[in-house]
Amino acid sequence: MKVKDYMTKNIVTVSPENTVKEVIELIEKTGHSSFPVLKNGKLVGIITSKDIIKAKPENKVKDIMTKDVVVTYPDVDLLDAARVMFRLGVSKLPVIDRNTKNVVGIITYTDIVRSQIERVTPDKVKKIAETIKKLHGVDVKIITDKVPVNKLIPTQDHVYLDELKGRMYEIEKGLAEPIVVIKLNDRYLLVDGHHRALAAYKLGIKKLDAYVLILSRRVKLGLERTAEILNLKSIEDIKIESIDIGICEIIRGE
Repeated sequence: MKVKDYMTKNIVTVSPENTVKEVIELIEKTGHSSFPVLKNGKLVGIITSKDIIKAKPENKVKDIMTKDVVVTYPDVDLLDAARVMFRLGVSKLPVIDRNTKNVVGIITYTDIVRSQIERVTPDKVKKIAETIKKLHGVDVKIITDKVPVNKLIPTQDHVYLDELKGRMYEIEKGLAEPIVVIKLNDRYLLVDGHHRALAAYKLGIKKLDAYVLILSRRVKLGLERTAEILNLKSIEDIKIESIDIGICEIIRGE
């Protein structure tokens, strides 16, 4: 995975001649806390909310911005960029073209976290197959194929909105991992990839790349019983939750 695959390309920038007042208005409008400062298309600094705390509204960006800016490049490994960010204690890095030095994007912690969620590896798929073999005494063949989204039977009754948006983002950029399914006659039991499957459905995508597990004989799987208990028959039955309370919580004051 490279920085270019996950960076945000449409970035909001400011000019050295902008005022603090204009930057504050931009923060309120975009929700961002920092902006690259460009002059004639070249990066000359970065302005953050910390820089403007003690500044006057009429102060110019060029007078208070941070001029020494750590940047990265599109072809850098994503995890290498993450390590730099961690060591420096920064939440984002401007991305510049190695040759022109023009800013081409920005990479953030959010982008990096998104890249690591719900990864599927061949080893993971093999472990699922081995588990099925041990539990049910059947041989399992693994193939790769495209499967119809409308033929999927979910085994999880909900997904989370923030992660769903991340999966939609990845699918639109062609970065989505394959889902994992078990073939059941003309249907497919969805084992792994509920966020991806629902994202594809929401985007109107008919088929998804998948690791398909084919059993040597038909057996009743525990996941099938789970789907029946939860009354899950299609992707449309999956509910979208706004936040995972097990990971974080919103506290609202009186």
